[in-house]
Amino acid sequence: MQILIINSGSSSIKFQIIEMPSEEVICKGLAERIGLENAELHYELKGKSHSEVMALTNHEQGLLAITNMLMHPEMGVLKHPDEIDVVAHRVVHGGNRFDRPTKIDASVLEEIERLASLAPLHNPANAIGIKVASAIFKNANQVAIFDTAFHQTIPEKAYRYAMPKALADENHIRVYGFHGTSHKYVSEQAIAYLKKPASKMISIHLGNGCSMTAIKEGRSVDHSLGFGPSNGLIMGTRSGDIDQSVVFYLMDSLGMSSKEVNQLLQKQSGLLGLTGYSDLREIQKAAEEGNNDCQLALAMTSYRIKKFIGSYIAALNGVDALVFTAGIGENSSVLRAMVCENMEALGIRIDAQKNGQRTASILEIQKDNSEVSILVIPTNEELEIAKQTFSLMSVI
Repeated sequence: MQILIINSGSSSIKFQIIEMPSEEVICKGLAERIGLENAELHYELKGKSHSEVMALTNHEQGLLAITNMLMHPEMGVLKHPDEIDVVAHRVVHGGNRFDRPTKIDASVLEEIERLASLAPLHNPANAIGIKVASAIFKNANQVAIFDTAFHQTIPEKAYRYAMPKALADENHIRVYGFHGTSHKYVSEQAIAYLKKPASKMISIHLGNGCSMTAIKEGRSVDHSLGFGPSNGLIMGTRSGDIDQSVVFYLMDSLGMSSKEVNQLLQKQSGLLGLTGYSDLREIQKAAEEGNNDCQLALAMTSYRIKKFIGSYIAALNGVDALVFTAGIGENSSVLRAMVCENMEALGIRIDAQKNGQRTASILEIQKDNSEVSILVIPTNEELEIAKQTFSLMSVI
């Protein structure tokens, strides 16, 4: 079964073609910095790689560029779209309706679009991906894998908000959680690596979107994102946690509309609002060159992560491992060091030399006397999506 994986983030699209059940990756790539004039398309095929800079103003253009590469006469792997059996889409918000892999029909797509108000940076891009893929790969099944599904095990004391119960229940207002595909994959990898099924761990997913999950015995028990994917940690363009009084002040005293406030906190805040950059690589470079705003942004970002680590250690009554993953978590030794420094009281001791190493597999970066394992695990949402998709299609 040839499965095309479409993983649309807020500013990127990862893609892979995976043959199942062998799990062979036929090709893979990434369109990143979508929305900018200097967007980049990267493509890998059996040891060969190709990159080019192009203007990708939106996700639809990104998907069309990816499709053109897959069908390229020299670099492509497809002669005809019908060679793809299934297109599997990562979908961020599934509400409380979708808790498992789901074959997409008109009603499922309609619900994904309806939930766009809860995930405005993601669900619209996911819906576009589904529509474009359906038009190009006409004979392929379309499947959705929902980021919210992994967090359905969060207990009520953690997912319920302290607001009128009837209102919350009637309107399905609760913590849903996100990045579930990534958190599920890396936690399973960590459990296998540590050989400890009953482990307690904190998964730290750091990309343009960021989240943390407290995981006990492989099950999500608390999570930093909530009703929508905008609270918790400081992110590329999202503010993360902010006093609700600020929202009322912006509207009631400064005259901003709800739409303007939403745009401000979702697309103009976070690292972008603090520094003018949304890409951590640029922020780290500027910080090294003495930019005070960028230095402060790194300090604020690491401090917020530290606070969640402390709260989740309390929720879990201890922790066996911290797991860093996703683009920033896997590649920024600077931020990992800032997060883990001065955490000895919690049994967390990072080794600077190990932290500076790079590997394609699991990397341990704690000191020998650290009570807590500190792991860097490359996420593979695409493989996790392929596994879940293959399981679904095998029983349909």
